[in-house]
Amino acid sequence: MSMVETGIPGLDELLSSNYGNGFPKNTTTLVYGPPKVGKSIFSYQFTYHGLNFKEPCLYITMDDGIKQLTQNMMDFGWFLQGFIDEELLYVIDPTSSLSGARVENTETYTSSKINDPTDLMVKVGVGTRFVFKKSNAFRSVFDSLTTSFIFNPEPMVIRFLKNYLRRLKEAGATILVNYTEGVASPETERILKSIVDNEIILDGSNMTFKSSDDFMAKAKYEITDQGIVLGEGKVL
Repeated sequence: MSMVETGIPGLDELLSSNYGNGFPKNTTTLVYGPPKVGKSIFSYQFTYHGLNFKEPCLYITMDDGIKQLTQNMMDFGWFLQGFIDEELLYVIDPTSSLSGARVENTETYTSSKINDPTDLMVKVGVGTRFVFKKSNAFRSVFDSLTTSFIFNPEPMVIRFLKNYLRRLKEAGATILVNYTEGVASPETERILKSIVDNEIILDGSNMTFKSSDDFMAKAKYEITDQGIVLGEGKVL
């Protein structure tokens, strides 16, 4: 089985007892938990690790505009501009237009509308083709579904997500999606968890991994100035 390293110190080693280092290639992982527990940081770290190994990434930034995303990653010493110049990172940004910020579209950056999943899906198609031409082993990050649920009806978001995951998996991507628990209804959350392959649950102290094949592992974690780092863990 081909693996995709997460870049989270301690996590790849913990998962190696069942898979090998990282997530199985071409799977979808949902990262969720309450606010301010490191979900976006996990996404940044996963993205940056792949870029360092020349794995392209399609990044949908729903919570922050491109300038804030770049700054957030710089806070951890993760610099994106070189990868943008190499055309390894393609960013879809529905947030900047909402705030009124003026950012020009480029070969590797496009704006969208936060309350228009149809437009976003069109942009996903363009971005997927772009990164696929670079490599058929690429990553895709959706950061985060929380904002989508705030601005759109829940059934519409779920329909979009199913289409998004199908298109990206057909292209060979390994996908990460994050979400703040409790924003959508319990039934919608149940559906959300049912359409992904793996779950990462963060609670501020512990990280729990669950897979669709019933593998579970748990470890303490902390957020450092170099990102998320796991402590001692165990298979459950």
